[in-house]
Amino acid sequence: MSGLLHERWMLGNTVPVDHGLPVLAEVDVVVVGAGAAGVAAATVCAENGLSVIIVERYGFAGGAAVAGMSGTICGLYLASDDSREPEQAVFGFAERFRAGLEARGGLTAPQRYGKTWTVAHDPLVWREVADDLMFNAGVRILFHSVITGVVMDGDVHRGVVVESNAGSIAIHARRTIDASGDAAVVARAGWRCTFGDGGRIQNPTMFFRLGNVDTAAFWADYGEDTICSTELTQRIVEERGRGYDLPREKIWVFATPREGELLVNATRLADTDGRMLNVIDPEDFTIAELLGRKQVRGYADFLRRAVDGLDRSFVVDTGVEAGVRQTRSIASVAPLTNDQVVACAKPDDGIVRSPWPIELHDGPRPRLHWLLDDYYLVPYSALVPERGENIIVAGRCLGAEHEALASARVTAQCFEYGHAAGLATVMSLESDVAYRALDVGDLKSRLVRGGSAI
Repeated sequence: MSGLLHERWMLGNTVPVDHGLPVLAEVDVVVVGAGAAGVAAATVCAENGLSVIIVERYGFAGGAAVAGMSGTICGLYLASDDSREPEQAVFGFAERFRAGLEARGGLTAPQRYGKTWTVAHDPLVWREVADDLMFNAGVRILFHSVITGVVMDGDVHRGVVVESNAGSIAIHARRTIDASGDAAVVARAGWRCTFGDGGRIQNPTMFFRLGNVDTAAFWADYGEDTICSTELTQRIVEERGRGYDLPREKIWVFATPREGELLVNATRLADTDGRMLNVIDPEDFTIAELLGRKQVRGYADFLRRAVDGLDRSFVVDTGVEAGVRQTRSIASVAPLTNDQVVACAKPDDGIVRSPWPIELHDGPRPRLHWLLDDYYLVPYSALVPERGENIIVAGRCLGAEHEALASARVTAQCFEYGHAAGLATVMSLESDVAYRALDVGDLKSRLVRGGSAI
């Protein structure tokens, strides 16, 4: 984190168990954040008989997938130089959610993405699938609420402090799952976190959707790969040379489940002087969104002129917020390392498969390192903070080195981190065992029984 953030924003904010605040509930589990990881964790815990509250700042579930409109479920399929058909490698809760989207007509067929495949979803259907899963499992859902503090007894987590327009209130919980994506609970407890490569993190982006598209004409011109051609990249570079605000030269365009519509990932968000934006800082987050919406108009105008089928297209909407790829990562018992990802390592405590490439957004074009015909396993130890009891994380804030996180942060894996964190919480409460002392072999067996492939 930059010195500026240290000076301006308070990180730790803990209160004792006898804090004097009104207590909303005393539950087995509080889950912070209702993105892919949080929805999975809350659903799994509740289906195993635990009392669960999930806290979410927006009025809907989805996190980066919906509010950030990332729009795709990346990380499901193997990459290969030879494969002409998608080969799914990740299942479990990720597959359960994928199937739920498909059953409602809210998911595309697999689309070519370089050497691998991805699927795109309808963000409204995503919310509806998440609502039904949590509601039917018996999760108590608290939207429009943010975490402002942590209830602590020494190093032991006992709950969280929640702020809303109604005021401040506490939730007491036997276990806490930090699925905020930003390590919001871990940071407020004062535990150590890191920011990318010595403070350098991946660029945020602003996704947008184009409507009124002649999709047949578009794909005939653009090509079958969602990653744009070298010819279109060269056209972007030439347009930029004429003064157009097109800072990213390698762009991605996806079909959506809606007729005549495309999902576009084209922007690269940095400050006007080129400074990297750290969206933990609300001023940087604001800059990202202001500049992001401006860039969206520039890229939409360029695409209308450059690609067939888009001459009458218009911007339907952008993300509710800028798409966030990276903020805090926890200091975990043992992090996922860059070498483990590149070597497709499968450690003994590996609990989640990932075949997704290292997809590093740092500079004018994304950099990709493909993992061909293989996958690595994310270790359980990457979900457990090095300090603090009764807390586990799920989602992109897991302990990971910079390049490793550029692979491990995507949606399919986040579903499975939530699956694993939820089952670990069930086991921890069943046996009154600390997260770091769990039998990982038993956890892996439970994940497999839940449909995961390890």
